[in-house]
Amino acid sequence: MPLSIILFVLVTVLPSMGSEDRDLKRLFSQAGINGTMVIESLDGRRRYLFNARRAGEQLPVASTFKIFNSLIALEENIVTGPESIFKWDGTKRWMADWNRDQTLRSAYRLSCVWCYQELARQIGPDRYLAHLGRAGYGSLRAPFDLTGFWLDGTLRVSTYQQIVLLRQIVNRSLPYRASSYDALREIMLQDQGPKFALRAKTGWSNLSSPGVGWYIGYVETPNGVWLFALNLDIRTDADLPRRIELARAALQAKGVLP
Repeated sequence: MPLSIILFVLVTVLPSMGSEDRDLKRLFSQAGINGTMVIESLDGRRRYLFNARRAGEQLPVASTFKIFNSLIALEENIVTGPESIFKWDGTKRWMADWNRDQTLRSAYRLSCVWCYQELARQIGPDRYLAHLGRAGYGSLRAPFDLTGFWLDGTLRVSTYQQIVLLRQIVNRSLPYRASSYDALREIMLQDQGPKFALRAKTGWSNLSSPGVGWYIGYVETPNGVWLFALNLDIRTDADLPRRIELARAALQAKGVLP
């Protein structure tokens, strides 16, 4: 059987066989919002799932691609670490925090579009296709807009595929240097406490109505690593904070976060 077919089965058919978790279903119901979430142990033996059908649907990757995009740029030596500099060109953009020099760390934290477009021009289409194919991540075919394919809906991924990528990153199973993984791990840090470290990224695509909001990442705990991926409908700007709020509530309900 071709590898592409095997990967399709693993990330779409098999995961859908899981039953829905009551805690996650309750949280989404109380929020009154349509979406999906997968929480999974690193070894894949434990999974908490809500809305299996939506979890298998490919949706615009949006800014969650900054996770893999950063790793690719690090591996290709386009940036060398979290403090690598992006020089601002003086063009005023809609988000004020983008209008200054950035580092890879701040570009990731602020979802700085022009910074990642600069990386994209240096990476080029052929290298993107090679990296995406190696990871089995999403669906992207040439030709595509080099500086907008993760923004314009061309690159689409499922919630299950987000989990697969996160597992490869945590396990360092892609053939990349330890230094690339180390730098990515550092910039992904969002929150930490005595018994956890949360590494994640939000995403938002407003190409449709409702839009699609993402929050994906992993939590390191004394008892192991947990992967998670959430997406939900964004009806108004007021729904944007719910990406993180709902994900954290779900992780707390399952004992992953304190």
